[in-house]
Amino acid sequence: MSTTTGPILLYVVNNPAFFLSHRLPLAQAAQSAGFQVHVATMNGPAVARIKAQGFTHHVLPLSRSGKNPLKELHSLWALYRLFKRVRPQVVHAVTIKPVLYGGIAARLARVPGFLAAVSGLGYLFTDERDSAVKRIALFMYKLALGHPHSRVVFQNTSDRDVLLQAGVVRSEQAVMIRGSGVDLDQFSYQPEPDAPIVALMVARLLADKGVNEFIEAAKISQQQGESVIWQIAGSPDPGNPASLTREQMTDWHQAGVVQWLGEQTDIAGLYQRAHIAVLPSYREGLPKSLIEAAACGRAVVTTDVPGCRDAIEANVTGLLVPPKNAQAVADAVLELAHDTAKRQDFGRAGRDLAERAFDINYVIDSHLRLYGYLAKSRMHKRP
Repeated sequence: MSTTTGPILLYVVNNPAFFLSHRLPLAQAAQSAGFQVHVATMNGPAVARIKAQGFTHHVLPLSRSGKNPLKELHSLWALYRLFKRVRPQVVHAVTIKPVLYGGIAARLARVPGFLAAVSGLGYLFTDERDSAVKRIALFMYKLALGHPHSRVVFQNTSDRDVLLQAGVVRSEQAVMIRGSGVDLDQFSYQPEPDAPIVALMVARLLADKGVNEFIEAAKISQQQGESVIWQIAGSPDPGNPASLTREQMTDWHQAGVVQWLGEQTDIAGLYQRAHIAVLPSYREGLPKSLIEAAACGRAVVTTDVPGCRDAIEANVTGLLVPPKNAQAVADAVLELAHDTAKRQDFGRAGRDLAERAFDINYVIDSHLRLYGYLAKSRMHKRP
């Protein structure tokens, strides 16, 4: 339990493990700055680690699929009741469902300050065409982000511009913070290891992360007789319809197509033992895996889509390829595998980019200013 007596800051996040991997440094800094930190997530094994940080935890009944309207209304009602009971000065909602339901509940419960983290608009917006479902999603965003005393943090300009042009957010609400930051000491620059060249993908094993394209690119590499080792770190997400299965990954691993490493905790060590970071995703907010790779000084191959292209400097820190194109992924990886000077130049430039744009200390400071403003606190100046 938190022992501070300052304003209450309540994080609302679907997955407790995601809170720990993407928001823990912010919460620790906020607690040090005098906030009482509360965290509301679904239940799970990671909850114990949240409580161990001294934060007050609340279990939320959030469903993964969103297909049952009664369950969705129950989630919204549970958030409203939680806000009325805890009476937070600021709610920081992270990921799509907490932003949508948390924003509506915060308006109904008259929470003084609301911060929405739009870390990607999701699968719906990978298709540029209009649709009834997309219009409903935009209407929901407008309801959620209409809080009169709020800020909306975007990780890339594409997502920001979609919601600005749709009239969902006001220009004064929009704040650009590029990703959740990287600890430049933990993810330190290291010279490349010796050959063979290792191409590494770190991601949840979802189709829209480009896992199938990565697998196909590995097959193309092998068919051409290349010695590049293709590794993938991550686990299936059974609650997500886009997830690959454990059986599929095991088959590819046993066939020698890729080395499937499973869930890993030492991501810095993985990148330091690799040569090229690969993420063929269809759309992102701003992928944490790519800024971690940059901090470790690794060249990147990723797709020319919102979020991914914002995480690199094209032809300076990495190469951009079209989405859903395994041949292009293979060609780009092999280009870097064969050109040591270019690959290492990209890696050094990536470290420089991480130091300029992705330092966790900048991300923390930016959020503390937002928290202070939204809490009407004098601890920080208005951003």
